[in-house]
Amino acid sequence: MIATTSKQLRKSLIVIITMALGFTCLVGCGLKSDPLANNSNSKDNPGDAIVVGSQDYYSNEIIAEIYAQSLEKNGYTVQRKFRIGQREAYLPEIEKGGIDVFPEYTGNLLQYWKKDTTARDETAVYDELKTAVPAGLTVLNDAKATDQDAYVVREDFAHEHNIQSLDNLSGIDELTLGGNSELETRPYGPTGLKETYGINTRFVPIEDSGGPLTMKALKDGTINLAKINTASPDIHTNNLVVLSDPKHLMLASHVVPLVSDRLPQKAQDVINSIQQSLTAEDLLAMNVDSVGGAKASDIASQWLSTHQQSQSALTTTSGAEEAQ
Repeated sequence: MIATTSKQLRKSLIVIITMALGFTCLVGCGLKSDPLANNSNSKDNPGDAIVVGSQDYYSNEIIAEIYAQSLEKNGYTVQRKFRIGQREAYLPEIEKGGIDVFPEYTGNLLQYWKKDTTARDETAVYDELKTAVPAGLTVLNDAKATDQDAYVVREDFAHEHNIQSLDNLSGIDELTLGGNSELETRPYGPTGLKETYGINTRFVPIEDSGGPLTMKALKDGTINLAKINTASPDIHTNNLVVLSDPKHLMLASHVVPLVSDRLPQKAQDVINSIQQSLTAEDLLAMNVDSVGGAKASDIASQWLSTHQQSQSALTTTSGAEEAQ
């Protein structure tokens, strides 16, 4: 009786040990060799954080938020670095690899890297920009949306001096130009106005990218000429006159994503789908909402909701391609 019990006990122990060893192998070996296991170190894995940046400019932040939310909807983890400042501040960080995606503007970006460019129209600017981008970076598709640099004056000032074009400013004395401090050294700033149109200006730095401080300075006469972006709702709400630029001092500037070469192709496809849908009318409408007090994240969410069908189509297409 005792012998039988001892044999049964040994068999039971062998079974238990075998099962334990099998489980250990299953867990340990599976983690090492399963080709379908999730590898969070792969740059193509949606689990890797993609850093999206923006200028310290409400319109640019809205576009960056659209990129960020669209990437998140497609399974990517996103880190936001918004309101960094102007190109002098954020481009070095992008070039060092600290930011993966950044909404930019074709003409201004090209002129930053190639001040002597002769490209002016949309196609020529974009084509040259693609060759001017530093190693390790690339630009994705440009959008129909544009936030073109422009010079504006008050409506009463335009009527008083019969002004419709930058050409009309050359004979006016005591012109005072307002804009962000970096405008003073931009190719289309005071020096460009002088060399291209013979316009003499006194420069006043106003650090709000054509915002309320600039509007106040125009209204109270501190300045009588300002650099504003064409998608700014302040142009219409403040009855400003956009001066034509017949000699093309300003380059065509369409919204374009500047991205790291490390960005996965599927993530690039997601952002390019945004570019395909983003129009100048969309941008102006979103800017109006922003000036009205809406948050960039809410504005972006609403835009994506409106364009959800195109985003779903992209996801379906990407899935089909992956299956093939």
